[in-house]
Amino acid sequence: MTTSTRILVTGGNGFLGSHLVERLRAAAGNVVFAPPVTEFDLLVPDDVERLLEVSRPHVVIHLAAKVGGIGANRLHPGSFFRDNALMGMQLIEACRTHPAAKDLRKFVQLGTVCAYPKFTPVPFREDDLWNGYPEETNAPYGIAKKALLVMLQGYRQEYGFPGVYLLPVNLYGPRDNFDLLSSHVIPAMLRKFLEAKDRGDATVTLWGDGSPTREFLYVEDAAEGIAAAAERYEGADPVNLGSGEEISMKTLAETVRTLTGFPGEIVWDTSQPNGQPRRKLDTSRALERFGWKATTPLAEGLRRTLDWYLAERVRS
Repeated sequence: MTTSTRILVTGGNGFLGSHLVERLRAAAGNVVFAPPVTEFDLLVPDDVERLLEVSRPHVVIHLAAKVGGIGANRLHPGSFFRDNALMGMQLIEACRTHPAAKDLRKFVQLGTVCAYPKFTPVPFREDDLWNGYPEETNAPYGIAKKALLVMLQGYRQEYGFPGVYLLPVNLYGPRDNFDLLSSHVIPAMLRKFLEAKDRGDATVTLWGDGSPTREFLYVEDAAEGIAAAAERYEGADPVNLGSGEEISMKTLAETVRTLTGFPGEIVWDTSQPNGQPRRKLDTSRALERFGWKATTPLAEGLRRTLDWYLAERVRS
């Protein structure tokens, strides 16, 4: 970033946002705005305009989203589509037209790996993004996010709007959401095994059959990748952010069981959905376009995440 760069981060008080804001504020000359949703609701057009008037941004990084795991996506498909599409569309349009954003140099939109087709060839390459329908349980969320890529590319072509689009894989790390009703797989597993150990349970039940594979990106690596794209990437093409490590749910569960010290057995509930069969990203474009590559191995990231959660349990 250049000297005295004003950066607006929506969702800056959330899991990923808090790590990104810390990184951005550590760089000399950055003035970072990360207001809570209680002050500016991106679903309300007047709030979006007020936000731009207050921040007058050179760079906007749009992280704010309505998110959750398979269970939350199945319960709220309509609101997941509506809220994610509306927040992004209203913010992008306001950044294009509002006088307070006249000095805007970059708009960074965070997409989602859920936008990829259900049966994408592995590793997922950005050019495969439109070759099929997403996995059904989170398709509304994924399509809402993918629509914002279309908007940014169209706005770039018609108006010269400086939008870039990033596709992060599943994130994890300290400050993640450990609420079992809305959390993603790693924090949910960590909490389930720890609580089962505390109760002396003989088993822990997990969804699916353990066969799907996933790729996980440590949150601090993700923050570094977003900051690098905001500073150095100028293209219209979407860019994957991932770790390059693929692991099956069964192997992940065994790893978490060992890490938490749970002595019991794992039971797979095959009446529940597996989700997408495989996920692993091709991350070569990020390295080529703006010189970013993840550096935190999964085992190390899991240990740091567990240490943080254990400390939080003691404090609470």
